[in-house]
Amino acid sequence: MNQKIDTRIPALPSGRRSSFLARYGIWIVVAIVLAGLPYVFSSGLALSTMCMMGTMIIFALSYNMLLGQTGLLSFGHAVFFGLGGFLTAWAMNAVVGTDSPLPLFLFPIIGGFTGLVFGVIFGAVSTRRSGTAFAMITLGIAELVSSSALILRHFFGGEEGITVDRTDMIHLFGLSFGPQIQVYYLIAVWCLISATAMYALTCTPFGRICNAVRDNAERVRFIGYNTQTVRFMAFSLSGLFAGIGGGLAAINFEIMNSAQMGVGESGAVILMTYIGGIGNFAGPIIGAVVVTYLQLMLSDITDVWQLYFGLLFIGMVMYAPNGLAGLLALQQPLLQTRQLHRVAPYYALALAPGLVAITGLSMVIEMTYQLSVKTAAGPAMEFFGVTFNANVPLPWIIAVVLFAAGVWLFLRAARLAGHVYSEAVTWRKMP
Repeated sequence: MNQKIDTRIPALPSGRRSSFLARYGIWIVVAIVLAGLPYVFSSGLALSTMCMMGTMIIFALSYNMLLGQTGLLSFGHAVFFGLGGFLTAWAMNAVVGTDSPLPLFLFPIIGGFTGLVFGVIFGAVSTRRSGTAFAMITLGIAELVSSSALILRHFFGGEEGITVDRTDMIHLFGLSFGPQIQVYYLIAVWCLISATAMYALTCTPFGRICNAVRDNAERVRFIGYNTQTVRFMAFSLSGLFAGIGGGLAAINFEIMNSAQMGVGESGAVILMTYIGGIGNFAGPIIGAVVVTYLQLMLSDITDVWQLYFGLLFIGMVMYAPNGLAGLLALQQPLLQTRQLHRVAPYYALALAPGLVAITGLSMVIEMTYQLSVKTAAGPAMEFFGVTFNANVPLPWIIAVVLFAAGVWLFLRAARLAGHVYSEAVTWRKMP
Protein backbone atom coordinates (compact mmCIF):
# COMPACT_ATOMS: atom_id res chain seq x y z
CA MET A 1 0.00 0.00 0.00
CA ASN A 2 1.54 3.19 -1.19
CA GLN A 3 -0.10 5.91 0.83
CA LYS A 4 1.23 9.43 0.85
CA ILE A 5 1.84 10.92 4.23
CA ASP A 6 0.95 14.59 4.59
CA THR A 7 3.96 16.20 6.27
CA ARG A 8 2.64 19.72 6.17
CA ILE A 9 2.28 21.50 9.50
CA PRO A 10 -1.40 22.19 10.11
CA ALA A 11 -2.27 25.86 10.26
CA LEU A 12 -3.39 27.35 13.52
CA PRO A 13 -7.10 28.08 13.76
CA SER A 14 -7.91 31.71 13.13
CA GLY A 15 -8.80 32.25 16.80
CA ARG A 16 -5.43 30.94 17.95
CA ARG A 17 -3.61 32.98 15.30
CA SER A 18 -5.34 36.17 16.43
CA SER A 19 -4.59 35.34 20.07
CA PHE A 20 -0.91 34.78 19.27
CA LEU A 21 -0.66 38.07 17.37
CA ALA A 22 -2.49 39.94 20.12
CA ARG A 23 -0.11 38.61 22.76
CA TYR A 24 3.25 38.66 20.97
CA GLY A 25 2.69 40.83 17.91
CA ILE A 26 3.82 44.07 19.53
CA TRP A 27 7.07 42.50 20.73
CA ILE A 28 7.78 41.07 17.27
CA VAL A 29 7.28 44.53 15.81
CA VAL A 30 9.56 46.07 18.45
CA ALA A 31 12.27 43.49 17.69
CA ILE A 32 12.04 44.25 13.96
CA VAL A 33 12.23 48.01 14.62
CA LEU A 34 15.27 47.62 16.89
CA ALA A 35 17.00 45.46 14.28
CA GLY A 36 16.31 47.95 11.50
CA LEU A 37 17.10 51.24 13.25
CA PRO A 38 20.86 51.18 12.50
CA TYR A 39 20.07 50.96 8.79
CA VAL A 40 17.96 54.12 9.02
CA PHE A 41 20.18 56.06 11.44
CA SER A 42 23.65 54.83 10.57
CA SER A 43 25.89 57.71 11.70
CA GLY A 44 28.18 57.30 14.68
CA LEU A 45 26.33 59.98 16.63
CA ALA A 46 22.98 58.30 15.99
CA LEU A 47 24.29 54.91 17.13
CA SER A 48 25.77 56.40 20.30
CA THR A 49 22.51 58.21 21.02
CA MET A 50 20.45 55.05 20.54
CA CYS A 51 22.80 53.15 22.85
CA MET A 52 22.22 55.74 25.56
CA MET A 53 18.48 55.58 24.95
CA GLY A 54 18.52 51.79 25.34
CA THR A 55 20.18 51.91 28.74
CA MET A 56 17.91 54.73 29.89
CA ILE A 57 14.80 52.83 28.75
CA ILE A 58 15.72 49.93 31.05
CA PHE A 59 16.53 52.36 33.86
CA ALA A 60 13.23 54.27 33.46
CA LEU A 61 11.14 51.10 33.22
CA SER A 62 12.77 49.75 36.38
CA TYR A 63 11.91 52.99 38.18
CA ASN A 64 8.33 52.77 36.94
CA MET A 65 8.06 49.42 38.74
CA LEU A 66 8.32 51.49 41.92
CA LEU A 67 6.48 54.69 41.07
CA GLY A 68 3.98 53.72 38.41
CA GLN A 69 3.20 50.17 39.49
CA THR A 70 3.59 50.26 43.28
CA GLY A 71 3.23 53.96 44.06
CA LEU A 72 6.64 54.38 45.70
CA LEU A 73 8.42 57.67 45.02
CA SER A 74 12.16 57.04 45.31
CA PHE A 75 14.88 59.70 45.22
CA GLY A 76 17.76 57.22 45.16
CA HIS A 77 17.10 54.78 42.34
CA ALA A 78 20.40 55.63 40.64
CA VAL A 79 22.18 53.79 43.48
CA PHE A 80 21.35 50.44 41.86
CA PHE A 81 22.18 51.76 38.40
CA GLY A 82 25.59 52.96 39.57
CA LEU A 83 26.48 49.99 41.76
CA GLY A 84 25.49 47.60 38.96
CA GLY A 85 27.75 49.50 36.61
CA PHE A 86 30.69 49.56 39.03
CA LEU A 87 30.51 45.83 39.78
CA THR A 88 30.22 45.10 36.06
CA ALA A 89 33.28 47.22 35.37
CA TRP A 90 35.27 45.50 38.11
CA ALA A 91 34.22 42.10 36.82
CA MET A 92 35.30 43.04 33.28
CA ASN A 93 38.73 44.16 34.50
CA ALA A 94 39.09 41.00 36.59
CA VAL A 95 38.21 38.78 33.62
CA VAL A 96 40.69 40.59 31.40
CA GLY A 97 43.43 39.94 33.96
CA THR A 98 42.71 36.20 34.13
CA ASP A 99 41.93 35.54 30.45
CA SER A 100 38.58 34.01 31.38
CA PRO A 101 36.37 32.89 28.44
CA LEU A 102 33.30 34.71 29.83
CA PRO A 103 31.75 36.61 26.88
CA LEU A 104 30.87 40.29 27.14
CA PHE A 105 27.15 39.94 26.49
CA LEU A 106 26.72 38.03 29.79
CA PHE A 107 28.17 40.79 31.97
CA PRO A 108 24.91 42.75 32.36
CA ILE A 109 23.78 39.77 34.46
CA ILE A 110 26.46 40.75 36.99
CA GLY A 111 25.02 44.26 37.10
CA GLY A 112 21.53 42.86 37.55
CA PHE A 113 22.63 40.54 40.35
CA THR A 114 24.36 43.47 42.07
CA GLY A 115 21.23 45.59 41.82
CA LEU A 116 19.16 42.74 43.22
CA VAL A 117 21.49 42.19 46.20
CA PHE A 118 21.57 45.85 47.15
CA GLY A 119 17.86 46.10 46.46
CA VAL A 120 17.31 43.41 49.08
CA ILE A 121 19.66 45.14 51.55
CA PHE A 122 18.31 48.67 51.17
CA GLY A 123 14.74 47.50 50.60
CA ALA A 124 14.67 45.69 53.94
CA VAL A 125 15.07 49.11 55.57
CA SER A 126 13.29 51.56 53.27
CA THR A 127 10.13 49.54 52.53
CA ARG A 128 9.18 49.43 56.20
CA ARG A 129 7.65 52.84 55.48
CA SER A 130 5.72 54.27 52.55
CA GLY A 131 4.84 57.70 51.21
CA THR A 132 7.01 60.63 52.27
CA ALA A 133 8.98 58.59 54.81
CA PHE A 134 9.98 56.09 52.12
CA ALA A 135 11.06 58.91 49.78
CA MET A 136 13.23 60.49 52.49
CA ILE A 137 14.85 57.16 53.37
CA THR A 138 15.78 56.55 49.73
CA LEU A 139 17.20 60.07 49.53
CA GLY A 140 19.34 59.35 52.58
CA ILE A 141 20.56 56.08 51.05
CA ALA A 142 21.46 57.91 47.84
CA GLU A 143 23.50 60.51 49.74
CA LEU A 144 25.17 57.80 51.82
CA VAL A 145 26.27 55.77 48.79
CA SER A 146 27.33 58.73 46.66
CA SER A 147 29.41 60.21 49.50
CA SER A 148 30.96 56.79 50.15
CA ALA A 149 32.07 56.72 46.53
CA LEU A 150 34.38 59.67 47.22
CA ILE A 151 35.72 58.04 50.39
CA LEU A 152 36.28 54.47 49.13
CA ARG A 153 38.57 55.57 46.32
CA HIS A 154 40.12 52.16 45.80
CA PHE A 155 36.81 50.68 44.72
CA PHE A 156 35.04 53.65 43.14
CA GLY A 157 38.10 55.42 41.75
CA GLY A 158 37.31 58.77 43.35
CA GLU A 159 36.11 61.57 41.08
CA GLU A 160 37.76 60.00 38.04
CA GLY A 161 35.97 56.68 38.41
CA ILE A 162 37.21 53.44 36.90
CA THR A 163 37.68 52.59 33.26
CA VAL A 164 37.37 49.37 31.26
CA ASP A 165 38.18 48.22 27.76
CA ARG A 166 35.45 46.06 26.29
CA THR A 167 37.59 45.08 23.30
CA ASP A 168 39.96 43.16 25.59
CA MET A 169 37.23 40.59 26.26
CA ILE A 170 37.06 37.28 24.44
CA HIS A 171 35.87 37.73 20.85
CA LEU A 172 33.09 35.18 20.68
CA PHE A 173 31.52 34.66 17.23
CA GLY A 174 33.99 37.20 15.87
CA LEU A 175 32.44 40.07 17.89
CA SER A 176 35.00 42.45 19.33
CA PHE A 177 32.44 45.09 20.37
CA GLY A 178 34.80 47.75 19.11
CA PRO A 179 32.39 49.06 16.45
CA GLN A 180 29.52 50.98 17.98
CA ILE A 181 26.93 49.05 15.99
CA GLN A 182 27.89 45.84 17.80
CA VAL A 183 27.40 47.60 21.14
CA TYR A 184 24.04 48.86 19.89
CA TYR A 185 22.78 45.38 19.14
CA LEU A 186 24.03 44.15 22.52
CA ILE A 187 22.09 46.90 24.28
CA ALA A 188 19.06 46.41 22.02
CA VAL A 189 18.84 42.69 22.85
CA TRP A 190 19.10 43.33 26.59
CA CYS A 191 16.61 46.19 26.33
CA LEU A 192 14.10 43.92 24.60
CA ILE A 193 14.64 41.12 27.13
CA SER A 194 14.34 43.46 30.13
CA ALA A 195 11.28 45.30 28.79
CA THR A 196 9.55 42.01 28.00
CA ALA A 197 10.29 40.65 31.47
CA MET A 198 9.07 43.80 33.20
CA TYR A 199 5.90 43.85 31.12
CA ALA A 200 5.31 40.18 31.93
CA LEU A 201 5.62 41.01 35.64
CA THR A 202 2.87 43.61 35.33
CA CYS A 203 0.53 40.91 33.97
CA THR A 204 1.11 38.49 36.86
CA PRO A 205 -0.88 38.36 40.13
CA PHE A 206 2.13 39.98 41.80
CA GLY A 207 1.88 42.91 39.39
CA ARG A 208 -1.82 43.29 40.14
CA ILE A 209 -1.16 43.29 43.88
CA CYS A 210 1.46 46.00 43.35
CA ASN A 211 -1.21 48.08 41.62
CA ALA A 212 -3.58 47.41 44.52
CA VAL A 213 -0.95 48.56 47.05
CA ARG A 214 -0.51 51.70 44.97
CA ASP A 215 -4.24 52.44 44.85
CA ASN A 216 -5.37 51.39 48.33
CA ALA A 217 -2.83 49.80 50.68
CA GLU A 218 -5.31 49.63 53.56
CA ARG A 219 -7.73 47.49 51.59
CA VAL A 220 -4.87 45.19 50.53
CA ARG A 221 -4.00 44.65 54.19
CA PHE A 222 -7.67 43.98 54.93
CA ILE A 223 -7.81 41.08 52.45
CA GLY A 224 -4.76 39.47 54.04
CA TYR A 225 -1.69 40.64 52.09
CA ASN A 226 1.43 42.03 53.72
CA THR A 227 1.97 45.36 51.96
CA GLN A 228 5.52 45.68 53.29
CA THR A 229 6.44 42.38 51.63
CA VAL A 230 4.89 43.51 48.35
CA ARG A 231 6.83 46.78 48.45
CA PHE A 232 10.02 44.90 49.36
CA MET A 233 9.69 42.51 46.40
CA ALA A 234 8.93 45.35 43.98
CA PHE A 235 11.88 47.35 45.33
CA SER A 236 14.27 44.41 44.94
CA LEU A 237 13.13 43.57 41.40
CA SER A 238 13.39 47.19 40.32
CA GLY A 239 16.97 47.19 41.63
CA LEU A 240 17.68 44.09 39.53
CA PHE A 241 16.65 45.77 36.26
CA ALA A 242 18.31 49.05 37.20
CA GLY A 243 21.53 47.10 37.73
CA ILE A 244 21.21 45.61 34.24
CA GLY A 245 20.92 49.14 32.87
CA GLY A 246 24.01 50.17 34.84
CA GLY A 247 25.97 47.19 33.54
CA LEU A 248 25.09 48.14 29.97
CA ALA A 249 26.12 51.75 30.69
CA ALA A 250 29.54 50.53 31.88
CA ILE A 251 29.95 48.53 28.68
CA ASN A 252 28.80 51.40 26.50
CA PHE A 253 30.80 54.27 28.06
CA GLU A 254 33.72 52.11 29.28
CA ILE A 255 33.84 54.25 32.42
CA MET A 256 31.86 54.55 35.65
CA ASN A 257 32.07 57.39 38.17
CA SER A 258 30.23 58.51 41.28
CA ALA A 259 28.00 60.96 39.37
CA GLN A 260 26.17 58.02 37.78
CA MET A 261 24.69 56.97 41.10
CA GLY A 262 24.10 60.39 42.62
CA VAL A 263 20.96 62.40 43.22
CA GLY A 264 21.30 64.04 39.81
CA GLU A 265 20.95 60.73 38.01
CA SER A 266 18.02 59.80 40.25
CA GLY A 267 16.38 63.10 39.36
CA ALA A 268 16.90 62.42 35.67
CA VAL A 269 15.02 59.12 35.83
CA ILE A 270 12.15 60.85 37.66
CA LEU A 271 12.01 63.36 34.81
CA MET A 272 11.94 60.58 32.24
CA THR A 273 9.18 58.70 33.99
CA TYR A 274 6.93 61.68 34.65
CA ILE A 275 7.42 63.27 31.22
CA GLY A 276 6.72 59.98 29.51
CA GLY A 277 3.82 59.09 31.77
CA ILE A 278 3.62 56.83 34.81
CA GLY A 279 0.15 55.51 34.02
CA ASN A 280 1.22 53.64 30.90
CA PHE A 281 3.89 50.98 30.41
CA ALA A 282 5.12 52.76 27.27
CA GLY A 283 5.38 56.07 29.14
CA PRO A 284 8.89 55.57 30.61
CA ILE A 285 10.08 54.34 27.20
CA ILE A 286 8.83 57.52 25.52
CA GLY A 287 10.23 59.63 28.35
CA ALA A 288 13.66 58.01 28.18
CA VAL A 289 13.88 58.57 24.42
CA VAL A 290 12.69 62.19 24.57
CA VAL A 291 14.75 63.23 27.60
CA THR A 292 17.94 61.58 26.34
CA TYR A 293 17.57 63.26 22.96
CA LEU A 294 16.84 66.66 24.51
CA GLN A 295 19.79 66.33 26.89
CA LEU A 296 22.17 65.79 24.01
CA MET A 297 20.60 68.45 21.81
CA LEU A 298 20.06 71.20 24.38
CA SER A 299 23.46 70.75 26.03
CA ASP A 300 25.05 71.67 22.70
CA ILE A 301 22.84 74.76 22.30
CA THR A 302 22.66 76.35 25.76
CA ASP A 303 24.47 76.20 29.09
CA VAL A 304 21.20 76.39 31.04
CA TRP A 305 19.60 73.31 29.50
CA GLN A 306 18.74 71.95 32.93
CA LEU A 307 16.49 74.97 33.51
CA TYR A 308 14.49 74.06 30.42
CA PHE A 309 14.10 70.53 31.73
CA GLY A 310 12.79 71.89 35.00
CA LEU A 311 10.23 74.04 33.20
CA LEU A 312 9.20 71.10 31.02
CA PHE A 313 8.77 68.91 34.09
CA ILE A 314 6.63 71.53 35.86
CA GLY A 315 4.50 72.00 32.77
CA MET A 316 3.92 68.28 32.32
CA VAL A 317 3.01 67.71 35.96
CA MET A 318 0.59 70.66 36.01
CA TYR A 319 -1.10 70.38 32.62
CA ALA A 320 -0.44 66.83 31.42
CA PRO A 321 -0.11 64.65 34.55
CA ASN A 322 -0.40 61.47 32.51
CA GLY A 323 2.63 62.44 30.44
CA LEU A 324 3.23 62.11 26.72
CA ALA A 325 1.83 58.58 26.72
CA GLY A 326 -1.36 59.93 28.26
CA LEU A 327 -1.66 62.54 25.52
CA LEU A 328 -1.23 59.85 22.90
CA ALA A 329 -3.80 57.64 24.64
CA LEU A 330 -6.34 60.46 24.36
CA GLN A 331 -6.21 60.07 20.60
CA GLN A 332 -7.39 56.46 20.69
CA PRO A 333 -11.12 57.38 20.67
CA LEU A 334 -10.46 59.55 17.61
CA LEU A 335 -8.85 56.61 15.83
CA GLN A 336 -11.78 54.38 16.75
CA THR A 337 -14.31 56.84 15.34
CA ARG A 338 -12.00 57.86 12.46
CA GLN A 339 -12.21 61.49 13.46
CA LEU A 340 -8.53 62.30 13.97
CA HIS A 341 -8.44 64.22 10.69
CA ARG A 342 -11.01 66.64 12.10
CA VAL A 343 -8.98 67.51 15.19
CA ALA A 344 -5.45 67.44 13.73
CA PRO A 345 -5.67 70.91 12.09
CA TYR A 346 -6.68 72.42 15.42
CA TYR A 347 -3.70 70.74 17.10
CA ALA A 348 -1.45 72.40 14.52
CA LEU A 349 -3.28 75.69 15.13
CA ALA A 350 -2.44 75.46 18.84
CA LEU A 351 1.13 74.31 18.22
CA ALA A 352 2.16 77.42 16.26
CA PRO A 353 1.50 80.02 19.00
CA GLY A 354 2.91 77.56 21.55
CA LEU A 355 6.24 77.60 19.70
CA VAL A 356 6.08 81.41 19.57
CA ALA A 357 5.59 81.54 23.35
CA ILE A 358 8.51 79.15 23.89
CA THR A 359 10.70 81.34 21.66
CA GLY A 360 9.87 84.44 23.69
CA LEU A 361 10.51 82.67 27.00
CA SER A 362 13.81 81.28 25.70
CA MET A 363 14.92 84.78 24.71
CA VAL A 364 14.23 86.05 28.22
CA ILE A 365 16.14 83.15 29.80
CA GLU A 366 19.15 83.43 27.49
CA MET A 367 19.39 87.23 27.84
CA THR A 368 19.15 86.97 31.62
CA TYR A 369 21.90 84.35 31.62
CA GLN A 370 24.05 86.48 29.33
CA LEU A 371 23.81 89.56 31.55
CA SER A 372 24.06 87.78 34.91
CA VAL A 373 26.48 84.88 34.45
CA LYS A 374 28.36 85.62 31.23
CA THR A 375 29.01 89.28 31.98
CA ALA A 376 32.67 88.89 31.04
CA ALA A 377 31.64 88.05 27.47
CA GLY A 378 29.74 91.32 27.14
CA PRO A 379 26.10 92.00 26.24
CA ALA A 380 26.41 90.87 22.61
CA MET A 381 24.81 87.48 22.06
CA GLU A 382 23.38 85.23 19.37
CA PHE A 383 19.94 83.61 19.40
CA PHE A 384 18.93 81.27 16.58
CA GLY A 385 21.53 82.83 14.29
CA VAL A 386 20.51 86.44 15.06
CA THR A 387 23.09 88.62 16.79
CA PHE A 388 21.90 91.47 19.02
CA ASN A 389 22.74 93.42 22.17
CA ALA A 390 20.99 92.10 25.29
CA ASN A 391 21.62 95.36 27.16
CA VAL A 392 19.11 97.42 25.18
CA PRO A 393 15.31 97.49 25.64
CA LEU A 394 14.24 96.36 22.14
CA PRO A 395 15.15 92.63 22.44
CA TRP A 396 13.40 92.47 25.82
CA ILE A 397 10.26 94.08 24.40
CA ILE A 398 10.25 91.64 21.50
CA ALA A 399 10.73 88.66 23.82
CA VAL A 400 7.91 89.75 26.17
CA VAL A 401 5.55 90.42 23.27
CA LEU A 402 6.30 87.04 21.71
CA PHE A 403 5.74 85.27 25.00
CA ALA A 404 2.56 87.10 25.98
CA ALA A 405 0.98 86.92 22.51
CA GLY A 406 1.98 83.29 22.10
CA VAL A 407 0.45 82.28 25.46
CA TRP A 408 -2.78 84.18 24.75
CA LEU A 409 -3.20 82.68 21.27
CA PHE A 410 -2.23 79.22 22.51
CA LEU A 411 -4.87 79.25 25.23
CA ARG A 412 -7.55 80.29 22.77
CA ALA A 413 -6.46 77.71 20.20
CA ALA A 414 -6.22 75.00 22.88
CA ARG A 415 -9.74 75.79 24.07
CA LEU A 416 -11.01 75.53 20.50
CA ALA A 417 -9.12 72.25 19.96
CA GLY A 418 -10.63 70.86 23.16
CA HIS A 419 -14.12 71.74 21.98
CA VAL A 420 -13.58 70.06 18.60
CA TYR A 421 -12.04 67.04 20.35
CA SER A 422 -15.11 66.62 22.57
CA GLU A 423 -17.40 66.75 19.54
CA ALA A 424 -15.27 64.25 17.64
CA VAL A 425 -15.14 61.78 20.53
CA THR A 426 -18.89 61.78 21.03
CA TRP A 427 -19.57 61.52 17.30
CA ARG A 428 -20.99 58.21 16.11
CA LYS A 429 -21.40 57.23 12.53
CA MET A 430 -25.06 56.97 11.61
CA PRO A 431 -26.22 53.59 10.13
